[in-house]
Amino acid sequence: MPLDNLYSNFRAEFPEVTRLADRKHIQEWDSVDPEMAFSWFESLAKAINLEMSRAAPVEQYLPVFEFFRREFMLGTEEEKKCIDASFVENLFWGVDKVKAKNYWLAFPDVLKKLYVAFHGRGPA
Repeated sequence: MPLDNLYSNFRAEFPEVTRLADRKHIQEWDSVDPEMAFSWFESLAKAINLEMSRAAPVEQYLPVFEFFRREFMLGTEEEKKCIDASFVENLFWGVDKVKAKNYWLAFPDVLKKLYVAFHGRGPA
């Protein structure tokens, strides 16, 4: 499967964030399955949105953002599509702009460009 490496590498590198995403994913899909990696990365974005909304320190997500920046720059076309459509497009959704501000400032430029290309602007 084209997303196996992205999915397994993220889960290995970020076990605590993975647990948050798994919980969110199970709420919507009933189980976690590598075959649903594309949807799982959307659940990851939603889990991070919840963290932003509860004012979790942005510093704990800097390595996650760097992971996606690196993987977007070096990844396959399928991985890039997943990062863009599943993760980036869903990040910041429904998060108060004040709480999203520091996350947006720390978000890598290449990922900001993807976000703005889809939404037409930064987080509202």
